[in-house]
Amino acid sequence: MQQQPTMTLGQKIPLTIKKLGINGEGIGYYKRNVVFVKGALPGEDIYAELTKINRNFAEAKIIKIHKKAKARQIPPCRIYEKCGGCQLQHMKYPYQLAAKRDVIVQALHKYVKSAAKNIQIRQTIGMENPWQYRNKSQFQVRKPGKQILAGLYSENSHKLLNIEECLVQHPMTTKITNAAKKVIDDLNIPVYDGHSLKGIIRTIVVRVGIQTGEIQLVIITTRKSFPKKELLVEKLKKIDPAIVSIVQNINQDKTSLIFGDQSIVLNGKETIHEELGELAFDLSARAFFQLNPQQTVHLYNQIKKAAALTGKETVVDAYCGVGTIGLWLANDAKEVRGMDIIPESIHDAKENAKKHGFTHTKYVTGTAEKWLDTWQNEGFVPDVLTVDPPRTGLAASLIKTILTVKPKRVVYTSCNPSTLAKDLQELTKIYHVEYIQPMDMFPQTAHVESVSLLTLK
Repeated sequence: MQQQPTMTLGQKIPLTIKKLGINGEGIGYYKRNVVFVKGALPGEDIYAELTKINRNFAEAKIIKIHKKAKARQIPPCRIYEKCGGCQLQHMKYPYQLAAKRDVIVQALHKYVKSAAKNIQIRQTIGMENPWQYRNKSQFQVRKPGKQILAGLYSENSHKLLNIEECLVQHPMTTKITNAAKKVIDDLNIPVYDGHSLKGIIRTIVVRVGIQTGEIQLVIITTRKSFPKKELLVEKLKKIDPAIVSIVQNINQDKTSLIFGDQSIVLNGKETIHEELGELAFDLSARAFFQLNPQQTVHLYNQIKKAAALTGKETVVDAYCGVGTIGLWLANDAKEVRGMDIIPESIHDAKENAKKHGFTHTKYVTGTAEKWLDTWQNEGFVPDVLTVDPPRTGLAASLIKTILTVKPKRVVYTSCNPSTLAKDLQELTKIYHVEYIQPMDMFPQTAHVESVSLLTLK
């Protein structure tokens, strides 16, 4: 859609906000052009200033709200506007749930078009208490002046926000981070400088076992040895008795990645223990685990419901990670197989299966498309395929393999409505979408997960 010549940078325009975008911004239309406005809500009439003009859309900032939406509230977090970690704290929670469902509806209409009308999209399953749910924090440590800061970078900037309290984090994560930051400051251990690349301490990572109360504290450094290291460990140990694992991870690279390849246990255990429903997991510093365990139980139960196992079915868990979804289904399956491209994840998946006494599970390293193809050639086609891909969605090669192998049911767990809709565009060639169940895994943010049930036509 060609931009109208009347739209210029800095121009002030009236807008009615029609819906929310995938990143939580309000969407309005000016002279048939799409305009994204951060902080605006559906149903609001606003006066806005154009801050960016692209060929197909423009961006604007609110100058004045003439008519406020019923959904609007004052964000409870003091640094909400600066942080960018949450996008929807200015929206009352029931409205957040409705908006997240609507984002999925919009994506389907864009990509699946005519088929979208026949797809049942259920109401979003939310949380009773949509705060303090995140079990892990990863706060960068810097010292721009005399004071050590630990937190996240402000949205679209290189400025670190010092976060003393975060309303979506489990309170213990920020308590431990603040205490560790003080210990580092008291011992005067040099802090990493992103420009000069000098200094020792880069990041403080804290993970809490929500069910067990165990805490792991990871200090990410630029090198293995440094002055006062033993003293640092002694002082970190005394922060809280719940800390059962203190780990050093070494990351020397100039990178936005948090972790390096080498981890050393400085005190206590290598892992912390966590429970999900009837399953238990031991988590090492770099192991992936859901950030909202309480809501994960509801998510996995939805996957189980969609899989509809009777004990006779074979299941393949693609993108299996440490095996959580497959193990959740294992009691009701004849056989579970899983694959992942990360060897450590497959090692953990095998250990987790063994620990729970499952002997009918098989975990292998490699891509889902490679193994599905190999197994089909050996005469094995799963009754149920469960996929939980990254935000980029399913690899095109995997979609091609699914269309060839044709499992009877596909249970697709998605964290990105756009890539889900694009993938369904292909999969609906041979599959019928029975329903999509939206799940709110990250309240106060724009993220929405969903579980889709696909059955072979």
